Parts: sequence; C-alpha cells; structure tokens
Amino acid sequence: MAGGKEIRTKIKSVQNTQKITSAMEMVAASKMRKAQDRMRASRPFGEKIRKIAAHMSKASPEYRHPFLVTRPIKRVGLIVVTSDKGLCGGLNTNVLRMALTRMKGWDSSQIEVDITAIGGKGFSFMQRMRANIVSEVVQLGDTPHLDNLIGPVKVMLDAYKEGRLDALWLAYTRFVNTMKQEPVMEQLLPLAGDASDAQEGQWDYIYEPDAKSVVDHLMVRYIEAIIYQAVAENMASEQSSRMVAMKAASDNAGNVIQELQLIYNKTRQAAITKELSEIVAGAAAV
Repeated sequence: MAGGKEIRTKIKSVQNTQKITSAMEMVAASKMRKAQDRMRASRPFGEKIRKIAAHMSKASPEYRHPFLVTRPIKRVGLIVVTSDKGLCGGLNTNVLRMALTRMKGWDSSQIEVDITAIGGKGFSFMQRMRANIVSEVVQLGDTPHLDNLIGPVKVMLDAYKEGRLDALWLAYTRFVNTMKQEPVMEQLLPLAGDASDAQEGQWDYIYEPDAKSVVDHLMVRYIEAIIYQAVAENMASEQSSRMVAMKAASDNAGNVIQELQLIYNKTRQAAITKELSEIVAGAAAV
C-alpha cells in the first residue's frame, strides 16, 4: 500500500485536474450558448435554400447547371467537418468512423475518393490514413467565417464542374440537443429533389434576366449555405459535447478524490495503530 505522502500527492494532483476540467466546463457552457444561437439563426435560411435548390432539380429549365447533372460515379469528393481541438467526447470519433466506413465501401467498388478536411482533427486523421487530401482548413476559431471555408470547398466544386468528380458528399455532426449530437453524411452533388416533396413537372420558373445567371447564383448560394450550416452545427455540437465531457471528468475526479481520501485515512489509521503497538510493546518489555 502506498504511503501517506504519496497518497496526498495523488489527491493534490487529482484536485488540480478537477479545477482544470471545471474551468473548461464553464468555458464550454459559455461558448455553447453562443454557438447554439448562431446555429439556430442560420438554420431557416439553410433549410429554405435547400428546398428551393431541390425544387430546381425537379424543374425543366432551358439551362441545366452542372450541379444538377447526374453521371456514372467513378470518383467522389468527401468534405469532412471536425473540430480543431479534442476533449469533446466521441464527437470526432463518431463522424470519422462513419466517413471511414463509407470510404472503404467506395474503395471496394473501385471508386476513388478526394478529401477536403475542415478542422484539425479530421485533417490529422486523414493524413494518418494516407487519404488523398486535396484541400484543408484548420484553426477556424469559435466563430465560422464563410471567407475561410469557401476556398477549400471551391477546389471540390471546380473539380465537379470540370468532370473530375462525379459526386460530392458532406460529413459533419448535427446538433440535436445539449445531450445528443448525431453524425450525418449527406450528398451535396449532384443535387436531387428527394429531400423535398417536389414532384416532376410542378416546379417550373420564369427567369429574369436569364436562366443561367439565376441558376448559377443560386447554386453558389446553396453550397455556401450548406457548408456554413454544417460547420455551425458542428461547432455547437463540439461545445455541448465538451461541456458534458468535462462535467463527467470533474465528477469522476471527485469520486477518485473520495476514494483516495478513504485510502489515506485507512493508511494513516494503520500507521497510528502500528506506532501505538510498538509503544505498548516497548513499555511491556521495560
């Protein structure tokens, strides 16, 4: 059994760790509220433009944007959204596991995969997996900025327009509530109307000034909105998951301190009893 001094050192160490996790819990809670407000504020626009774009895919305009054209899949692009920092439970592990499973499925079908990594954890993971990373963006901070996101994503969009990619997928963590976040993988391109209630022949439009200008602008706004929303959802999920993880760590540290304190008391009591026994034995010998 460890001595009293060693146990006191361990208790002090765990108490210091508990102070750190408690502070991180409070910081995450503060950032979580801001991230959730930002995420909820952007949801209506993202949902609306998603519906409009889905309706557009069902329409029959005189101009068909490349994002609406379906072709045989030989090479796909995958945008993986993760956090830059750890200590947020299984948030990154879950979405990366899902992405890796899909990548293995594509590989078994002899479909090549290009990766765009948004977030340091995903970038490091894809590097270790020796994936074909064509673009990345890390150190996003606590607030997503579209100017930082659209550059790496444009690499994928240009490849799709030029025919080097046949499909584009997006993997991120969707915020459900503070206690629940779910990994999601959805197809960005080619755009399909399956996500809406649109039916064939119901969505025809009159374009002004012309179909090409309107559709090109809409497709760009669609991609920007979806990517921004995914990053906002992932950041809200990150802070919520970190707050829960740090609270669990603080609670566990408290339990460890109680156990160590009990062991310390038993060790101290045993040492006192031993000293008394030695004194009594010495007195009896005299």
